[in-house]
Amino acid sequence: MNMHNLFPVPIGMFDLNRELTDEELLFVRGQETRPNEGNVTSANNFVLRDSVMTSLRGWIEDCVAEYFKATSDPKHDVSLRITQSWFNYSEQGQWHHKHAHPNSFVSGVFYLNTNPDDKIYFYKSGWQQIKFPPDNWNIYNSESWWFEAIKGRLILFPSSLEHNVPSVQGDEVRISMSFNTFPVGTVGDEMALTGLRLEA
Repeated sequence: MNMHNLFPVPIGMFDLNRELTDEELLFVRGQETRPNEGNVTSANNFVLRDSVMTSLRGWIEDCVAEYFKATSDPKHDVSLRITQSWFNYSEQGQWHHKHAHPNSFVSGVFYLNTNPDDKIYFYKSGWQQIKFPPDNWNIYNSESWWFEAIKGRLILFPSSLEHNVPSVQGDEVRISMSFNTFPVGTVGDEMALTGLRLEA
């Protein structure tokens, strides 16, 4: 049998390959917070706009551009702009609820501090009319899949993809930065009557 993976969901992973500077760490750890379901999040919803984050933001923007080119490869002049960005702080026993990101095209999470067993789970969309208990789990019969949450790693994914993070088991406060993006430029095609120009 020849098996083809048709319409796969792209999950992009990039590693920063440098330590955060003292100034960046001070900024991350010095944020005012507000309650979130299962954990707390920064009161500042635009953390990547701060000048302290200029270098990290530039790297993330390059990663987003590479992911967008590899997955969408648009023929028109369009790019993804980071909209909101925020920090998440999860202590032992805290978690992130299952959710997706509306009003965004590609979302991302960058891990600033993690524990050895930290993970992020993604969920298959769509209702399954008939379920067969599998003998072995694989990419076809799984309803969820997890990846390690590693310090210095950026994970990009379609914003519509549901995900959650289980409760922290280690002693370290898990700190992540989440963000959303939206297209800027020409979306669709005028000849197909789907053209739309989104200005910055």
